[in-house]
Amino acid sequence: MREWIPIPGSVKARLVEAAVHQFELAGYEEVNVTELAAKASVTTGALYHHFDSKLGLYLVVREEMERRVVDRMAGAAAAVGGEGRAAARAALLVAFDAAVRFGVCRILAESVPVTRVDPIEATLRPLLPDAARTGGAMLAAAWRAALLAVADGTPSSTARESLEYVLG
Repeated sequence: MREWIPIPGSVKARLVEAAVHQFELAGYEEVNVTELAAKASVTTGALYHHFDSKLGLYLVVREEMERRVVDRMAGAAAAVGGEGRAAARAALLVAFDAAVRFGVCRILAESVPVTRVDPIEATLRPLLPDAARTGGAMLAAAWRAALLAVADGTPSSTARESLEYVLG
């Protein structure tokens, strides 16, 4: 079993569940550690014990959601030929739908508070022709903008239509 999958009902699992809710609702910067621990019915000490910090907990949540979305992106791209505009478009639309379904639009849309490789961009790059590989960052940014619109109250169907328009 991978370390990042907590046992259901455990303190660690309750913290992850509360974190998904709180980070999605308010965003990383606005989440208060005391309120987060209270939502999970644990002490702040338990949060620090399992995750070292609010950032540690956030990264566990963020990376897990990114793993789920990237897996779906790879499958969608493969289903339409594995590369090119159609593959990138399919990957991003499936990723959008997954983020909405998982209820993690704000989490995946906001900037990560550490420097690291963007897994969405990294998944898009090989799908694009060599001359357009830098477009992976632009496409990932458009995807994140659509997710943020949903997090801020735009109906997901409207945000998806806008993303489809941008993707051509």
